[in-house]
Amino acid sequence: TGDGQIACVTVMHNFNAQTFYNKWIRDIRGSQTADGYVPNSAPWQPGSGGGIGWGAAMEIIPWEFHMHYGDLRVLEENFDAMKRHVRWMLTWVDPETGIMHSKDPQKWKNLGDWLPPRELPRGELVHTFLLWNSADIVARTAERLGEDPSEFTAIRDKAWEAFHEHLYDEETGSYGKYGSNVLALRMGVPAERYEKVTAALRSNIAEVNDHLDTGIIGTRYLFEVLCDNGMSDLAYKIMNQKDFPSYGWWLEQGATTTWENWNGNDSRNHPMFGGGIGWYYRDLAGLRCIESGFRSFEIRPVIPEGLEWVEYTHDTTYGEIRIRWERSEGNFNLECTVPVGTKATVRIPEGSGYRTHDVTSGTYSFGSKL
Repeated sequence: TGDGQIACVTVMHNFNAQTFYNKWIRDIRGSQTADGYVPNSAPWQPGSGGGIGWGAAMEIIPWEFHMHYGDLRVLEENFDAMKRHVRWMLTWVDPETGIMHSKDPQKWKNLGDWLPPRELPRGELVHTFLLWNSADIVARTAERLGEDPSEFTAIRDKAWEAFHEHLYDEETGSYGKYGSNVLALRMGVPAERYEKVTAALRSNIAEVNDHLDTGIIGTRYLFEVLCDNGMSDLAYKIMNQKDFPSYGWWLEQGATTTWENWNGNDSRNHPMFGGGIGWYYRDLAGLRCIESGFRSFEIRPVIPEGLEWVEYTHDTTYGEIRIRWERSEGNFNLECTVPVGTKATVRIPEGSGYRTHDVTSGTYSFGSKL
């Protein structure tokens, strides 16, 4: 379930996977225990490993499925299970601090992040981030279904407050290494800390010679967080590394699938580090879903130094979205196709910002000076 929720965005951008996920989400829901716990695999296999990030599949996969394929039924069918899982997560919350601790004596229920190239971030930091994320999804699901979201907006907001009150180090201006600052920025940090935290993240990455230093959860968000915070050149540099640890190093070893460990130990066919590859579609091509099923969407490509062109075609329930951009001698050109029945906001890089065009179905060509 952990590997599956982390990789689902990448899978949905590559495959027509509705039938698979409809079946597997039923398996996940069917594996949930009476008290709301979601196990580490589905159908349930006793003794298998995982933790809070594995159970978060109960919220993450139905939401991503709904956004990607435009199917409301997946939220209707899973809303009760999603709520029960978040309420179960609360049984791990310290009533004084609001931090989600690792309280279960079983190691395999206590995993925070997993299998980084060096060290793990603090488990309570990862767990509190996941509580925030899961509660946020359930609150948005409630709104989508016309239900009262207040119980889950309160859980989300308390988790956010606890995370920032208890897990930030004032002296270092950081939440920690090994992806900790990535998760903090994904949540959104208080404005007065923003410059320090982004600087700390740059420092974390510089310390490992501009390579990734994250486990499966941190890697899922690393590249998108860098791009969302003005560091697209750094994201591109990390993705292009060819020595250990990197995707490029795997390719240099002859890998044709993503591996379980950055060092090549154990399985050499594991999807979990594939979560980071969603960056290709959401940032390099710039395709972000706004209204479920891509009925409305945004095209806002990042243009890292050294990358000259991107081409991406994505099948939606409305038809194909096509994006191609290229840069040459300070000029930028983008062509896109918007399917019938949809609309798009196209943001064209220009100077230090973007020029915005709101368009309906059709094929368009835009140009600008970078």
